[in-house]
Formats: sequence, structure tokens, C-alpha cells
Amino acid sequence: MADKQLADSLRKQAKAVRKELLTMIHTAGSGHPGGSLSAADIMTALYFHELNIRPEEPRWDGRDRMVLSKGHVCPVLYTCLGLRGYFDREVLGTLRKEGSILQGHPDMKRCPGVDISTGSLGQGISAAVGMALRAKRDQMNYRVFVLLGDGESQEGQVWEAVETAAKYGLDNLILIVDNNGLQNDGSCDMVMPTGDLAEKFSAFGCKSYRIDGHSMDQILDVLDEIRGKQDGRPKCIVAKTVKGKGVSFMENVAAWHGMAPDDSQYEAALRDVEEGISCSLIM
Repeated sequence: MADKQLADSLRKQAKAVRKELLTMIHTAGSGHPGGSLSAADIMTALYFHELNIRPEEPRWDGRDRMVLSKGHVCPVLYTCLGLRGYFDREVLGTLRKEGSILQGHPDMKRCPGVDISTGSLGQGISAAVGMALRAKRDQMNYRVFVLLGDGESQEGQVWEAVETAAKYGLDNLILIVDNNGLQNDGSCDMVMPTGDLAEKFSAFGCKSYRIDGHSMDQILDVLDEIRGKQDGRPKCIVAKTVKGKGVSFMENVAAWHGMAPDDSQYEAALRDVEEGISCSLIM
């Protein structure tokens, strides 16, 4: 069972992450709030608890790798990196500006803490498999975490990568699916149904888990369960989430996939996050 003090601390941190990423997107006038908000609790648990990283030494070879395969939700990644000290917090105000290290999709050559440049959906997980394979080959202990979108899982390349991970017994690879049910053009079921993702990843050789992706207790419990589990199988956590989580008028609305709030919407969004106004998540 998750430690109550730790879970409470991470819930408070996740609130700060949501506020900061909303501010970034509002300041930039563009960005992807919906998926950034749905992934905020998971990313907070990873960056402020689980990942073995050194912000002062971003390229330390023994670090855990984090691959944001759904690269368009980089505001949540940049926020976690900034708050962890990979760069000055003031840089967060430069999202998408010319010359900024914080581009519209993660750039490993510009931004400290970005382990691979992503944005073309389906490619991040393939790079992550290579990272995990290298760790096995060189007998290194780092793990590789990947955040995937459920819409992204419509890409055939995802499944080729998972097959490869299973073939080589990459139990140091942890896939996390942000299962918010929506993508740019509408619901995932309408665009291209993916079926039961936990069963599908299991069929491709993963050990799969289902959680509420907004329950910090469940997030911590599953991370505790899989930590150090060397069973020859990649892990897949299918996290049921709400797109736009934490902002009442953004929740479960596909239009907020890639739209910045105006001034009044921004103020309302910050109030919602602060007050904890949100729809309930039905598993």
C-alpha cells in the first residue's frame, strides 16, 4: 500500500505541475493541454519519486530513461524537468518561442533531460526498446519508461516494437499507456478502435496492469510492484485517464487536444485546479 505522506506530497506536486503547464501553454498561445493534463499525475510520480536521475548530470549513463513517445504533450515533460532543476524555472515561459530549448516537440539536442526527440507517433517506443536492449547487452541496471497515447497505439510500429521487446526479454522496459480515450479527431473508438489494450499488450508478450491514472495510490502501488521484477517480460501499465483532467471545461473534450486557453479560460482553469474541481473517473 502506498505511503500516505508520499502520496499526499505527490498529489500536491501534481497540482503545481498542472498550473505550470497551463501557464506555459497560455503564454505561448499554442500547445496541447488535454493530454498534458491527463498525464500529469503519472509524470509527477515518475519525476518526483520513481526515476533514478541526476538533474545536475543529465547525461549520466546510469540514469533511468524516460521516453515521451506522445511527444506533443511535452508541456508536462518540460514542467517536470524545470521543477526538478534541469534548467532554470524561468525558461518554462519560453515554450515554442524561436530559439527556445522548449520546442513544440521534445528536442534532445536542445533540452537537458530529454532522452530522445519525439513527435512522430509510434517512433518513441522503438527508440526505447533500443535503449532497454543496450542496458541488457552491457549489463547495466537502468530502466526505460515510455509514455504512450492510446491513439498512438493505433500505429503499427508500436506493436512491432512490443514484439521485439518481448523477443529479447526486456523486463527493464516499462510502458505506460495514457488511456484517455480521445485523440485529435475525436474518440479513439470512432477513429480506429484499439480494443482492450491491456489484453492486447499481454498478447504481445507484456505483463500488463490496469490502474486509475489519476489515483496516486494506485500509481505508486503498481510502480512498487514492478520495481526490480526480473521475469523476462516487458511491463505495460494501462492507465485509465481523463483528457484535460483537473479543468472542468477541458475534461473529455477532444477540442482541447491542441488548443490554448484564452485569458478568461486560463484564469478559470487555474481556479479549477486549485479548488480540485473535476469530473469523477469511472473505471
